[in-house]
Parts: sequence; structure tokens; C-alpha cells
Amino acid sequence: MQKQAIFQSKLLPYALVAPQLAIVLIFFYWPALQAVIQSFLLQDAFGLSTSFVWFDNYLELFSERAYFEAILRTFFFSFAIAVSSLSFALLLAVMADKPLRGSMLYRTLLIWPYAVAPPVVGVLWIFMLHPSLGVLSRYLRALGIDWNPLLDGDQAAALIILAAAWKQISYNFLFFLAGLQSIPRSVLEAAAIDGARPMRRFWTVTFPLLSPTIFFLLVVNIVYAFFDTFGIIDTMTRGGPGKSTETLVYKVYSDGLLGGNLGSSAAQSVILMIMVIVLTGIQFRFVERKVTY
Repeated sequence: MQKQAIFQSKLLPYALVAPQLAIVLIFFYWPALQAVIQSFLLQDAFGLSTSFVWFDNYLELFSERAYFEAILRTFFFSFAIAVSSLSFALLLAVMADKPLRGSMLYRTLLIWPYAVAPPVVGVLWIFMLHPSLGVLSRYLRALGIDWNPLLDGDQAAALIILAAAWKQISYNFLFFLAGLQSIPRSVLEAAAIDGARPMRRFWTVTFPLLSPTIFFLLVVNIVYAFFDTFGIIDTMTRGGPGKSTETLVYKVYSDGLLGGNLGSSAAQSVILMIMVIVLTGIQFRFVERKVTY
């Protein structure tokens, strides 16, 4: 017999959903609508008058080489952050899932970094790898590495990827560990009885059964790399040196708030939102086919 929720009043279900809908409408749909409207407007230098310019802000963006460079840079950062954070998190989860003494302590310590805010992560890593004050920079110089992310764009990009991936490893670790613990032990024991070695058991049994978790984390990590790395970039490099770490989300901030070009900034935010929606749709359309539920 199927149970069905029965409400005494027809308005009660709508009243229960209303707070969540209000939050979504106020903090997502309303700002998104304002950004779309602002992307068709152009203000003068003093902000006294506004004119409707249709798609001029979009056409100006697509005529800038710097904007296409920011797009490529964002995709590169997203790929590098997602792959590195997922790989290390899966490795740590597999190790923590083993019956070890003090495993609960290890798991707790591995989850802690997720509680650190992105700007704080940037401060921590810039103190460790600052060219003159960093603790780890001394060892790099001792190894003969000319480490200076304040002047070298490639080193600054590597520092951003390292800090952003470290921040996300704890989140991925938590889901991977839950996914590993949900795999029936009888399946792994059957594979072991058939003679499969640990590495073969992982790739033929464990990894396919983790595919729903991997798919979910892939979507989350790409969204994280597109948006939530803003605090790390602003704290560590501010898009420099020479805009080598300026991603799309930071360009929206620099052009809008710092440059005062609100129309172009709004157009960039609309394009960024469309790109994330399209990427998520592509993942659900094609990548999900490889997922085993």
C-alpha cells in the first residue's frame, strides 16, 4: 500500500515551499534578470545617463582578444582544478577506507580544510609560497628553482590551481569516502576469490560503482572552478601578473567594479551563466551515459 502525504489545508504545501522559492527568486532569478537588462545598457562616465545599446556590449566583448584569452584560461583552470582535486581526493578516500588504527582521526583531519573560506586559503598559500616571506619558497630556492609568482605568470597560475584544488579536495574526499563505504563488500570479496588483484578490483569493480559519485563531483567541481575561485584569485594575485590568472568571473569583477564598465560586466556575467548551463547540460547529456547506477 503506497503512502501519500495528506495536508489538512490546500495552502499548507505552498506555504512550506514559499520560503525556498522566495530565496531562489530574490537571490538568483532577480539578480540574473537585472544582469540581462544591464547588459543592454550603457552608462556615461559619470553615471548620470543610461542609453539602450542593444547587443553592442556583447559585440565589443567578442571583438576583444583579452576576453577570448580569459575564456581559454578559465577552461584550463577548471580542467586542472577538477582533475587534480578529484584524483587526490579519490586516492585519499581509498587509503582512508582501509581498516587502519586511528582512521576516524585521519578522516576528520582530511575534512577540515573544506571549512576554510577561499580568501583564507589564498592568504595561507601566499604566506607559504611568497617569494620572499614564504616558508616553502626557501626550499624551492635551495633546490635551484627561481620561484617568483609575483612576476612569473605560469608560476602564479600553478599557485592558483594548487590552492584551489587543495580547498576542494576535502569536499570530494567526503563524497568519495561515502561512495566507497556504500559498495557491498560481498562484491569485492567475490572479485578477490576470482583471483583479481587489488588494482584490478579497483578499476573493474570499485571505480565503475563510483561513477555516479564521480559524475556528481565533476559537475560540482567545474561550477566551483568557474565561480568559487574568485576569492582565491583576488587574495593571491588579483588577476596578475599581466592578467595571467584573470578568469571570467574575476574579469566580471575587474571590469565592472574596478573599471566602472557596468554594461560590459553584465554582458560577461550573462555569457558566463550561459556557458555554465551549457557545460552542465553537455555533461548530463553525454557523460552521464558512462555512469552505472
